[in-house]
Amino acid sequence: MVKIVNNNYYYEVKKLDKLIIKTFLGPFIATFFVTWFVLLMQFLWKYIDDLVGKGLDLPVILELISYTSASLITLALPLAVLLSSIMTFGNLGESFELVALKSSGISLLRFIRPLLFVCIVIGVLAFLFANYVIPVANLRAKSLLYDITNSKPAFNIKAGVFYGDIPGYTIKVARKEKDNRTIHQVMIFDQSNGGGGAAADKLILANKGTMELSNNKRFLYFVLNDGWRYEERNLRGSNTPGELIRMGFKEYKKAFDLSSFTFSRLDMGLFASNQQMLNIRQLDKAIDSLNREAANVSKTVSAYVTSRYPFYKWKDSAWLPSAPSLGVKQFKDIIPQKNYRYVLDRAEQALRETQSNLEAPAKEYGDKNTIMILHKVEWQRKFTLAAACVVMFLIGAPLGSIIRKGGLGTPLVFAVIFFVIFNIFFMVGEKMARKDVLTTFGGMWLSNIVLLPIAAFLIYKAMNDSQLFNKEFYFRAFEIVKKLIQRIKERKREQQPTT
Repeated sequence: MVKIVNNNYYYEVKKLDKLIIKTFLGPFIATFFVTWFVLLMQFLWKYIDDLVGKGLDLPVILELISYTSASLITLALPLAVLLSSIMTFGNLGESFELVALKSSGISLLRFIRPLLFVCIVIGVLAFLFANYVIPVANLRAKSLLYDITNSKPAFNIKAGVFYGDIPGYTIKVARKEKDNRTIHQVMIFDQSNGGGGAAADKLILANKGTMELSNNKRFLYFVLNDGWRYEERNLRGSNTPGELIRMGFKEYKKAFDLSSFTFSRLDMGLFASNQQMLNIRQLDKAIDSLNREAANVSKTVSAYVTSRYPFYKWKDSAWLPSAPSLGVKQFKDIIPQKNYRYVLDRAEQALRETQSNLEAPAKEYGDKNTIMILHKVEWQRKFTLAAACVVMFLIGAPLGSIIRKGGLGTPLVFAVIFFVIFNIFFMVGEKMARKDVLTTFGGMWLSNIVLLPIAAFLIYKAMNDSQLFNKEFYFRAFEIVKKLIQRIKERKREQQPTT
């Protein structure tokens, strides 16, 4: 406990700031890595089906995990700040250090000021990381994940099952021995020539054989024993029946090209235009370009309507009730009766043509507007998650001083509750922003806007030594209410007339 003397006030307060920062950093680092790991496991469980059975090398898997984990840092930071701040102030409250500090004349706001500065620095670093590192990590992660999910499963022939993943071949083996090389009752159906007329092995049957991979895993060799080859030779364009040729063999070697199973990488430039791969400067440039394109579409439509329908500026009064005294006539009074149907048909045809001509520009404008909204959402995201670090601290610090419970149990419960609230409003706000129900600012900042009043309420309660989470306070309040109800019942009995 720090004793404050007037002459050494500045020195002691600075020493106190260092102490509280040191107390905060330990739980923050630990909870950050735990949260980061949990979010990474959630990603792996989501894509486990796309990763298993592809024969991926360990460096490829580690590369995907490293890029993905980088993109999860900004999401893990707010939860880590919330949990560590609750733990820090909960430990101080449980050991009565907060009481000693308050009795020394140090307010709660002065006490949390150094950690607030630390959380602001964390938020700034989170923004810089989201602006400069995460776009690159997203580009590489999305490109690599696309290559993995679109690659074929690893070569694996199962006993008793027709295998057709090798282009042009269908293979079936009745039994495989434990060495995974020796096979029995082999059948290979060959369609590799595609019916082009050249001679090819159409069907191969063998009693036994072995499977061998080349050193570069590019080719698979079947060394077959005691079998038959069946060929059917047809002359292209001829009506005469083809020849069926059967040849027996003691040993026959068949090679299969496995190049289609090779894991290949696409050009990452194909994904570079996605909004998640851009920083603030690139997003501003893309949004400006999309605004100009949308304006050009509007100008094109306006020019088309203006040139084709010059009367659109005036109000159409043809369907108003007739008023001869005012010089207003109905539509049927202006058009001769014999031409009435013809004029209506021409008008309907013109409207259909206009609708058909405007559908493509309307769809183009809608697509441009949707893409522009996605870019604005991503622009706001870089600031929202950074600001969430400060908001979560403003909730966690007073909450920890109120509950006065250290350790990991109680703080974890409250941290999960508030993080779930934050995550729900964040996802709902983002979805509403993407659907253009809310503005991109309102949608992406919805979670912070909702939590800020809660943070202000908790700070007020903590400054006034509130018993908000003290179960004894609620027990005493319940006893008071219970006694009050009993008194009311007794008065009602006394007021009832006696018979």
